[in-house]
Amino acid sequence: MTFSDIFKSSFLEKVTTFSVLDTAIALALSFVVGLFIYFVYKKTFNGVMYASSFGISLIGLSLITTLVILAVSSNVILSLGMVGALSIVRFRTAIKEPLDIVYLFWAIASGIVFGAGLIPLGVIGSLLIGIVLLVFGNYRTSENPYLLVVNCDTEETERQVKETVQNQVKKQMVKSKTVSSKGIEMTIEVRLKEMSTDFINRIASMPGVGNAVLVSYHGDYMG
Repeated sequence: MTFSDIFKSSFLEKVTTFSVLDTAIALALSFVVGLFIYFVYKKTFNGVMYASSFGISLIGLSLITTLVILAVSSNVILSLGMVGALSIVRFRTAIKEPLDIVYLFWAIASGIVFGAGLIPLGVIGSLLIGIVLLVFGNYRTSENPYLLVVNCDTEETERQVKETVQNQVKKQMVKSKTVSSKGIEMTIEVRLKEMSTDFINRIASMPGVGNAVLVSYHGDYMG
């Protein structure tokens, strides 16, 4: 063994096969598409509490996936080791909105595509997915459902409330009705006319009505 053999390393020799330009291009495109995914997510979010950390994680997920694909695509042995390492990872974060899963897979898929060097597929596919989500994600924003909770003393008051609601909203459906010694509590799903809530004041001022509460509802829509 000579003196030069001591400094020879297969690990250092792999640096010569590393392309800085290809990596920079892939990560830059992945970052731009990650920002686009974050923008679409922010525009189509319809949940109760918006978390900016989830949107930022979409950008990071796209970049990290690109980096992983760049690494495993150049070495078969490394790819097998990466699969084994990722198989033991367990994610415990709960997904609150079903649509969030779409954005997670979108970020991962874009990272895989750019890491594999399929730039046209990643750009065109991300644009089409973004347009579809923007169109259908905001399709029902003009008719968001609301829940109207009213406490009535008698059945006659209940009938008057139902008539008032029917005349003042586009659609209405009784979701639940609770009868007790204190009176009647109704929960009605409604669609507002021109987003006007003035009829709530009239219902609350009706004789026999204890209180009237209108809250935004993001559950299943009426047909």
